[in-house]
Amino acid sequence: MSFADFTPFRLDAEGVEIFGLRGGNGPPLLLMHGHPQTHRIWDRCLPRLAAHFTVVATDLRGYGQSGKPASDHTHAAYSKRAMAADQVAVMRHFGFDRFLVCAHDRGARVAHRMALDHPDAVERMMLLDIAPTLAMYEGTNRAFATAYFHWFFLIQPQPLPETLIGADPQAYVKAVMGSRHAGLAPFDPDALQAYCDALASPGAVHAMCEDYRASATIDLEHDRADLERGLKVGCPVRVLWGAEGVVARCFDPLHEWRNVARDVSGRAVPCGHYIPEEAPDALIAEIHDFFETDESDEGDRVRTGGRVNAYRA
Repeated sequence: MSFADFTPFRLDAEGVEIFGLRGGNGPPLLLMHGHPQTHRIWDRCLPRLAAHFTVVATDLRGYGQSGKPASDHTHAAYSKRAMAADQVAVMRHFGFDRFLVCAHDRGARVAHRMALDHPDAVERMMLLDIAPTLAMYEGTNRAFATAYFHWFFLIQPQPLPETLIGADPQAYVKAVMGSRHAGLAPFDPDALQAYCDALASPGAVHAMCEDYRASATIDLEHDRADLERGLKVGCPVRVLWGAEGVVARCFDPLHEWRNVARDVSGRAVPCGHYIPEEAPDALIAEIHDFFETDESDEGDRVRTGGRVNAYRA
């Protein structure tokens, strides 16, 4: 398939317009991007995945061409709970009550919340180059804080980060993305410009900041509540991380995910943080290995539904 076979859509999901692309045939697969990106992070993967899956690639609430709702002091409008509900609503609009998820960075944090709040919807999920949000905040050290300075800058009260980033959104995008292992080399110039243009659109910088403010406040409240209740992700989870990335240097991803999920596997990929753009071949191989299960076993559940994938610890 080619990009011409993908259909753009705009849907009202939980009162927020969500933009995305849909194409392909096979089990439904939801793709969610990271910061400061959009659905364009999947450009090198979409046509190949569409030969095996019905692919839905979205812009998260607050990013790209999706809606940027007003927020308040609670930051609840940008909680991962709200963002997960958007994505489930999109998939249900297309008739997919149960689906697969592959998500990078911020999108993977949305996927984590989705698997807890909507356990009947997520069959399996693949999370790219993150550890759980609570674990990363609680395990912060100098190396992590230096490389992920934006975690602590974006949560500052408005309008400081909005004013500084808004003065030159392109400089922010290129500085953050270019500071990682491979610099800006892995990014297609057209996609990179699309990220810059998206952040320059009205309300985008504030929405991005609200996403991070929510992660440092209301999202942590939700995560701690789950731990107190003994709630863990029950669906199978595959974790991939860049061998040259910061997550690999500062955390043990498998250990951290096994603290919050029951069935976790994974490995390092020979790249940095941006796995879909730095190592698309390795990622696609992992997707086929993890999601294309034997139809007599897990595959039947992908296509027809199955057990509820959330359990008490």
